[in-house]
Amino acid sequence: MKNIWILNHYADPSGGRHYKFAQNLIKKGYNVKIFRASTIHNSNKNKIMDSRKYLCELHNNIPFIFIKARDYVGNGKQRVLNMVDYAHGLMSVSKEFDSEKPDVIYASSVHPLSWLAGYKLAKRYNAKFIAETRDLWPETLVAMGRIKRNSIPAKILYSLEKFIYKRADKLIFTFPGGKDYVESRGLDVSKVRYINNGVDIDEFNDNKLNCIFEDEDLNDNNTFKILYTGSMGIANSLDCLLDAAKLILERGHKDIRFILFGSGYQKEELEKYAKNNNITNAIFKGRVEKRYIPNILNKSNLNIFLGKNIYLYKYGLSVNKMFEYFASGKPVLSNIECGYDMLKKYNCGITVKGGSTEALAEGILKFYNMPKEEYGIYCANALRAAENFDFKILTDKLEKVILETQPKGDEDFADTFNKSQKTV
Repeated sequence: MKNIWILNHYADPSGGRHYKFAQNLIKKGYNVKIFRASTIHNSNKNKIMDSRKYLCELHNNIPFIFIKARDYVGNGKQRVLNMVDYAHGLMSVSKEFDSEKPDVIYASSVHPLSWLAGYKLAKRYNAKFIAETRDLWPETLVAMGRIKRNSIPAKILYSLEKFIYKRADKLIFTFPGGKDYVESRGLDVSKVRYINNGVDIDEFNDNKLNCIFEDEDLNDNNTFKILYTGSMGIANSLDCLLDAAKLILERGHKDIRFILFGSGYQKEELEKYAKNNNITNAIFKGRVEKRYIPNILNKSNLNIFLGKNIYLYKYGLSVNKMFEYFASGKPVLSNIECGYDMLKKYNCGITVKGGSTEALAEGILKFYNMPKEEYGIYCANALRAAENFDFKILTDKLEKVILETQPKGDEDFADTFNKSQKTV
């Protein structure tokens, strides 16, 4: 049981969750392949522009198989058909790899069709099936008001979710309240395991020292710098951050700077809002290569992430940027009130009342006025929190889940486990 196929429509060949899992599993002696779509999300690029059904590439010794899928823009019908292309293509392209048939299919729910394809492939190859839930389908769509709970699309997706949860050998959730959610659906929780997102600490620290991002605002030691990195859409609630920036400016704190890195469909609107409201302490830097993020965060005084207040957060968070924030060794501020609050658990930051500009401003000023010794405790705790979510640790957790799928008495798989432990 050494051949593992990872199914993730948007798996990043330059890094990310499943790239890191594959990289570390390969070091442990597993044979891993990642199957993803040929289209590059949030771009107009497509790896396959001819009649080929798939394309194989090695990225840092990790085999990526790109499944041909149509181009799309936005979140309309073409994107849905792109998902169908990927799932359908998996079923035919996988036959090209019958000589290296999988022992384990690990399907991630970037969308639920990956689950369905994963289940069918597991049946075809008599492989174990691990279903990973990153976003709740359709619960997230219901919570965001995009579809109604009793609508036909919702009922179909709930049925698919129940089907997968019953038939998977193991269920991985990227947020800590996975068991709570499965229990709320009236299903067996014994198969549920929790593996959050994380950070490669060695890579982060190397980039922090060697990938220097020169910027006069970041290098200004006379300001208190609040950094945001990532997407700029409605879900990120950056309008609330700008309102807090304005409030702080009106209170006379001209040495506090809000520096925002990233892009998204709301970026221009947010920039216009800042300009029209004379929010001069908020600076938009645009998108930068990911390798520069560690050095950028290292120059911050406070890292921040925000979001809408929806009931789903009672199950906890799996925000990618949070773990990079931890690794920077700087305190974190959030306005996402949630269950299993990691900022509170590790005492490495503060969660303020959601949707409140006043509360967000007060949280920022708390760190701005914080005694040096207390501030240092938050910094040290952030680094300790990051250690718990290093991808080497997370891969060990994933391997344990994989090993739990083996039949008792499987000596070959037990031998794989024993060998892997020597590398830890």
